[in-house]
Amino acid sequence: MIRIGLISDTHSYLDDAVFKHFDKCDEIWHAGDFGTLELADQLAAFKPTRGVYGNIDGADIRSVYPEHLRFKCEEMDVWMTHIGGYPDRYSPLVKPEIYNSPPQLFIAGHSHILKAIYDKKINCLHLNPGAAGKHGWHKVRTLMRFTITADKIHDLEVIELGGR
Repeated sequence: MIRIGLISDTHSYLDDAVFKHFDKCDEIWHAGDFGTLELADQLAAFKPTRGVYGNIDGADIRSVYPEHLRFKCEEMDVWMTHIGGYPDRYSPLVKPEIYNSPPQLFIAGHSHILKAIYDKKINCLHLNPGAAGKHGWHKVRTLMRFTITADKIHDLEVIELGGR
């Protein structure tokens, strides 16, 4: 069993409440647009952190975090990328692979739109934690928490951090 804190689109702003909400998590996953390497380092100093770079991230972040990250967590096949789209509207960059070799969990950021959608066509759960930063058009800053046991996700929670 592993407890995950999922965050995206911080855009150089890290609310102190993130540390409280992710205190009992085993890992933090960041779906891109960290904003600064210092922010990424703060998360990594707090908990083991996996992440991908986003479209606003510079060379410093891109040298540490990949564009796509595909890995196993427990027994679950996970794919995380920043610009991935969502069921029936996947990004052209991921569409061929997601249909040819679908993960069980697909995580994307970028849109600043909180989503949890099950794609029945490929038996894949899509998560987008929304945006935790203050930059963007979203009204409420959000993140997610969940647990993975073997190849199952449970205890999925949406956490609102307040207005931007």
